[in-house]
Amino acid sequence: MNYATNRGYQSFLKRLAASILTITISVFSAAASAQSSVEIRDQYPQLADLFNAFDVTQAKAFEEVAAINSNPATLDARNKLQMNLKMMANMSMSEMMASGMDHEGGMDMGMSGGPYQELEVQARIELLEQMRGKHSDEVAEAAFENSSAINRHTAEVLKRGRNFEERLFAIYIDESISDKRAAVAAAIEDYLSDDRHSVATVPKESTYLIEHDQATGFKSAFPLLSGFLWTHQWLQLASLEAVILQGLDSQFSDGVNVTLERFWNKIGSSGGMTMFPAPSELPMAPAIAPDLYSQSPEAAIIIDNLNVLETVVADILSFPNVENRDELMDQAVALFTNKDSDNAESMDYLLFALRGGIYNQGGPAVGELMQSERNRTRAAMNMQHNMIMSSPQ
Repeated sequence: MNYATNRGYQSFLKRLAASILTITISVFSAAASAQSSVEIRDQYPQLADLFNAFDVTQAKAFEEVAAINSNPATLDARNKLQMNLKMMANMSMSEMMASGMDHEGGMDMGMSGGPYQELEVQARIELLEQMRGKHSDEVAEAAFENSSAINRHTAEVLKRGRNFEERLFAIYIDESISDKRAAVAAAIEDYLSDDRHSVATVPKESTYLIEHDQATGFKSAFPLLSGFLWTHQWLQLASLEAVILQGLDSQFSDGVNVTLERFWNKIGSSGGMTMFPAPSELPMAPAIAPDLYSQSPEAAIIIDNLNVLETVVADILSFPNVENRDELMDQAVALFTNKDSDNAESMDYLLFALRGGIYNQGGPAVGELMQSERNRTRAAMNMQHNMIMSSPQ
């Protein structure tokens, strides 16, 4: 065998080994995910249905956003939105306030709600119907892969993340597991075993969410859908917090039912009408699931990185007149799955997570908070901080 042939054979063996490892990891993770689903369904059937529905609904939401954003009938609205978003990106906070804008898409564009109005309302009605339906574990497992709006790599990262979230929940409701911290650590180790499809256990630069080129595209273009999907993320965090509290104090024994009641109140009617507002800020673990963060910062940060990534993907799909969406999604996924770069300090992450306010992120899992404790959005607070830091001495 000559040198060139030998190198080619070695290269083939490496690729084969990598493929076998990927298949082995996928099979093991699928088995763990299936077991988690069984445990959750046994104790909390309504949550099990919702967890499956969330995967199907989010994958479908990506498709709805992409369809509306490519509809010829929305061209004028897209152009106007693009102009406003680019204008905001180049304005200071004081200039925005003077012109009636607020960096979160709250601009006077002569419309009620978002720029696509009836199309967005109709999409929400269809998504709510999907969310209220029952979906098998197999359908939920394949939901992201079957979405035409995202590529296979993005789909695999999001699917693996959802499986990890369910495994965490299953650990905390399993009374046979006495050492929860050790079980969570083992789940994290398993999750990270597929390096290419796992996000980092350290927070990414917090400003990325509000400063990347398509930032606030989702909330600005689709305020109903962003609140709808953020309510899903709120329940995933809130239900985790509830089961952790149940294990710590018997007075919180009904915590999961409380979170479910609050979830449905936030969802409201088909068109989005509710007296219990949906989150206006992306929910994050330190605000909604502080006990999870206290017990396992790495697990909490994985969930937050996944939720931020999902919002960035939605921003990219929502931002008007973007031509290279697949490339931008790949760049975002690469950033969050990179374990060594663009990492934030723990204190910066905590400040960013809490800056949006617990109330604006959907409110506490089981406690009471009847009005916002903050008077500015997360983005506005960050802009104010930047202005102070950059002011001449």
